[in-house]
Amino acid sequence: MPQRVLLIEDDEAISEMVRSYLVKEGYEVETAFDGEAAERLFHRSGAYDLVLLDLMLPKRSGNDVLQTIRRDSLVPVLIMSAKDSDVDKALGLGFGADDYITKPFSMIELAARVKAAIRRAGYAAAGSASQETAPAEAKSNRISLRGLTVDFDNFSALKNGEEVKLTAKEFQILKLFVSSPGRVYTKAQIYSSVWEDDYYGDENVINVHMRRLREKIEDDPSKPEYIKTLWGIGYKLGDVLE
Repeated sequence: MPQRVLLIEDDEAISEMVRSYLVKEGYEVETAFDGEAAERLFHRSGAYDLVLLDLMLPKRSGNDVLQTIRRDSLVPVLIMSAKDSDVDKALGLGFGADDYITKPFSMIELAARVKAAIRRAGYAAAGSASQETAPAEAKSNRISLRGLTVDFDNFSALKNGEEVKLTAKEFQILKLFVSSPGRVYTKAQIYSSVWEDDYYGDENVINVHMRRLREKIEDDPSKPEYIKTLWGIGYKLGDVLE
C-alpha cells in the first residue's frame, strides 16, 4: 500500500508541483487549499502517514489546523512556509509539528524530509509497542541530574519532583546529552541524531527546540546549567550529574 500524504497548501501552483513530485515518488497525495477544507478532509479520510502543512492559509490558519490535528492524531506534520522567522518556527514546532522547511525549497529536499519523517514515526510506533509489552516489573532506566530526573523507559522527566512536559523532540535532545556526558555536539550532529536525517543547515530548527527545552528545565534559561553552549562549536551537558 502506498503511503498517504495530506498536502495543505493554498497556492495551487505550488500544491500541484509538490503533489506531482510526490506521486512520482510513490506516495498517494490528497490536497486541500484552505484550513477548513483541510480539517474536514483529515477527519473524513482516515489515517495519513504524513501531513504537509502551509502556515498561511485562508479560513483557518495552519497553526489552528495543526492544533486540531494534534487533538486526535500523532501523525507526523511537516510545516512549509515562506515566513522564515523564529516566531513562526516556534509557533509551529511548539504546537507539535515534527519538522519545518522554508520556501522556496527543492523537491529533492522536500522528498527527503517527507521520507525521514515517516520513517521516524514508524520507529516511534515500534518503540511504543515494545514498551507496552515490557514486563511490569522491569527496572526503570533513569539518570539523575541536579534536581532533574530523566526516565528513558517512560520518556519522561521530573524537575524537583514535578513532571516536565516535553515534546518528543525535546526529550530526545535531552536524552542525547545525558546519555553522553562530556561529549560536545554540533548542531549538525544533534539534527542527525534526533531527526535521523541529513542536516540542511537550517539552524533555526535546532535553536527553537533548544530554547524551548531550556525554558522547561533550566532555573534561568539565559544562564543554562544543564545544557551549556560552546560558542562557535555546539553544546554539551553541564556538570550536573549526581
